[in-house]
Amino acid sequence: MSRQLTESGQNNAKLRPRADAVPEGSGGARWYLSNFEAFEKSLNGEASSGIHAIRKQAIARFAELGFPTTRDEEWKYTDVSSLAKVPFHILPGDTPQGLTSGEIEPFRYKNLTPNTMVWVNGRFSRELSTISRTFLPQRGVRAESVAETLGNDPELLIRHLSKYARYDDNAFTALSTAFFQDGAFLSFPDGIVLEDPIHLLFVSTKLSGPTALHPRNLILIGKNCQVSILESHRSLTEDACFTNAVTEILLGENSVLEYHQLQDERDQSFHVGTTHVLQQRSSTFTSHTISLGGALVRNNLIGVLEGEGAECTMNGLYVATGRQHIDNHTEIDHAMPHCNSHELYKGILAGRSKGVFNGKIRVRKDAQKTDAKQTNKNLVLSDNASVDTKPQLEIFANDVRCTHGATIGQLDEEAIFYLRSRGIGEGKARDMLIDAFAGDVIDRIKLEPLSKSLHEIIHRRLEDERAAKEAA
Repeated sequence: MSRQLTESGQNNAKLRPRADAVPEGSGGARWYLSNFEAFEKSLNGEASSGIHAIRKQAIARFAELGFPTTRDEEWKYTDVSSLAKVPFHILPGDTPQGLTSGEIEPFRYKNLTPNTMVWVNGRFSRELSTISRTFLPQRGVRAESVAETLGNDPELLIRHLSKYARYDDNAFTALSTAFFQDGAFLSFPDGIVLEDPIHLLFVSTKLSGPTALHPRNLILIGKNCQVSILESHRSLTEDACFTNAVTEILLGENSVLEYHQLQDERDQSFHVGTTHVLQQRSSTFTSHTISLGGALVRNNLIGVLEGEGAECTMNGLYVATGRQHIDNHTEIDHAMPHCNSHELYKGILAGRSKGVFNGKIRVRKDAQKTDAKQTNKNLVLSDNASVDTKPQLEIFANDVRCTHGATIGQLDEEAIFYLRSRGIGEGKARDMLIDAFAGDVIDRIKLEPLSKSLHEIIHRRLEDERAAKEAA
């Protein structure tokens, strides 16, 4: 399907997946195409809406793309065939949630914010959510579920959905667009300064069989705003679960957004997260992406600096143990002059885990006076762990200052010896060095309860890995 056909609203393309993208077994692209037919029937009157026309365009595009393979350059180091083979089911909208407030209490960060919006298995739970009275909806702020917005203001969704996170060349974004039912819709009019962050908490629970969740978030921020958001994904089940989350952000002129993404799901989880942010003139976007759990994790983070004087900072930390696979793909697109970007991603790999980092900085022809810096550092703690790193620069302007670099190494034995000579045990010395390595990213997070919790989680995770290795 050509771009023209995708955008025109025509839906006469046959839903046939790319042959080489369909793995053996009961899953694969055909599974999702047959599921879409059942999903479509469950929508009743909504199937004739403008939003559903977008869904049909997206599933048609997915039929052409199929799941990516390692022959695709952007997926060279990440094999998703294990994910594609599983016949994940799409939950109907009336699925009981069955969670109590106490069960998600460890995920709330009560000392962080009184504003927590909760989704259970992809569906918004008003009963489990807490919004403080100081949130002031009368000032024009909207904090609601996408399902609510779809019911009372569908034209607003149509104006923005897939305008930033396009599905032309991304099969997982196409799947999200085809199957999304809920997520977060946040809208901030000009001049809003939030006193407290907003926490978007997505929790998966035990269900009958493997389940696919497609949370879709849309965040619209006006001019001269200051906003802080935490998006976290947690699980309360050891069952196989596939979370395919897409977040689209429009950041207005002179506005500041601190965006935190925490992914810490169970060992049988698959997680693909895609975040697109479009920055307007003199806006400032800072992201903190922390990946800790899951069998296979892929994070796509794309920032487009569309207005002069915009600034983009991307910080990331990925900690993998056992046989985990964590892949971070970032892209910063300098489309206008006088913009700055700074990127620091760090990885800690233990056991038989694998990490991937692919960071791309693109400087367009008219984006003169660009200042961009990208750094990726990796700490490999075992002989069986590995990492593939690929920093990239694509520069089409001549008056720029751009640098990038990547390192892969082990703990400094001289530093360990120095600490041990001061009476510190070897295990404690290693932990101190690892904590300092991770702290370079964690300590950039301004939300103290979150940064403190992350230090504790990483310490426990590596302790468990060390205990498992000793027991073996």
